[in-house]
Amino acid sequence: MKRKEWSFRLILRYALFQIPSLVILISILILIRQWVDLPTWLILASVGLWIIKDIALFPLVWRSYDRSRIKDVHQRIGDEAIVETCLAPSGYVRIRGELWQAEVGTGVKPVEKGARVRVEGIQGITLLVKPSQGE
Repeated sequence: MKRKEWSFRLILRYALFQIPSLVILISILILIRQWVDLPTWLILASVGLWIIKDIALFPLVWRSYDRSRIKDVHQRIGDEAIVETCLAPSGYVRIRGELWQAEVGTGVKPVEKGARVRVEGIQGITLLVKPSQGE
C-alpha cells in the first residue's frame, strides 16, 4: 500500500478551498440571527462542526487537491479496463481498482458491461477508450 503523500502545500490548498463555504455559512448564520434570536453558542457550535466536517473529509478527498497526481492520469494510456456500465457512448470503467468515467469514439458500437477496453486518451477527467483486441 502506498504511503500518504500529504504536504503542507496540499493541506493549505485544501484549507483555502474550504474558506468560501465557511464564509457563506457564517454569513447565513448572521442573517438568520437578525430575524431569530440564535444563541451565540449555537453559531459557534455550527461553525465548529463545519470545520470538523472539513477535517474529517480531508483523508477521503486529498487526492483531488494534489496537482502532482495529474501525471498519474496520463500513465493510464494503454492500460486495460473493465466496463462497469454499458458504454453507449459513455459510462464507467474500472481500472486499477478505481472507477472512471469513460467514453468510446463515435461510430463505435456500445460496449457491454464486463467487456475489456483499452485506454486510448484522456479528455478532462474522462478516459477515451476502445474495445480491446478480441472483444
